[in-house]
Amino acid sequence: MEYYLQTPIPKTEVKKLKVGDVIYITGIIVTARDEAHKKALEFNEMGKKLPIDFKGLGVFHCGPIMRKTSKGWVTVAAGPTTSDRMEIFEDKFIEAFQPAVLIGKGGMGDNTGKACQKYACVYTAFTGGAALLAAKRIESVKDVFWLEELGMPECLWVYEVNDFGPLIVTIDTHGENLTTKVANGVRLRRDKIMEEMK
Repeated sequence: MEYYLQTPIPKTEVKKLKVGDVIYITGIIVTARDEAHKKALEFNEMGKKLPIDFKGLGVFHCGPIMRKTSKGWVTVAAGPTTSDRMEIFEDKFIEAFQPAVLIGKGGMGDNTGKACQKYACVYTAFTGGAALLAAKRIESVKDVFWLEELGMPECLWVYEVNDFGPLIVTIDTHGENLTTKVANGVRLRRDKIMEEMK
């Protein structure tokens, strides 16, 4: 199935999505890599208010290349970062901030999968190596936070996007995790082959 979604995305819409579905997002997505996840969770633990409310938004695992012009920031390239780097934070991030969609590459693990199921979030894969395509879907930079503290790749870039995608759902709210399923299948085939070779 193919879906065109507008942020903030209601949980009822997120729960309709299934592994293999293709989605496009219009509205707000926010970049957040390792350091941004860590800082956001530290803020939450201290009871400090974040500069942006992630609820119902897309969180993009991305360290973009940006250029400052007389009219503001322009996105040169915005390819996805390998999401597994965020696995140690993501379940807590989902619980604390309730994003609707995670965007990255390479898939995520069981902890993220369980959090997606519990809090109605999906993980989606954006094609690696398509940084220029992603940049074309970004209509404007609405804001930027923590630039001085974290630097260009790690800070929070707030993007207004139009039909951002295609994004393939690989973790849904129904307990399905395509990455884990494929990895388990590979392990089973490997073990079978190894056993036959004895």
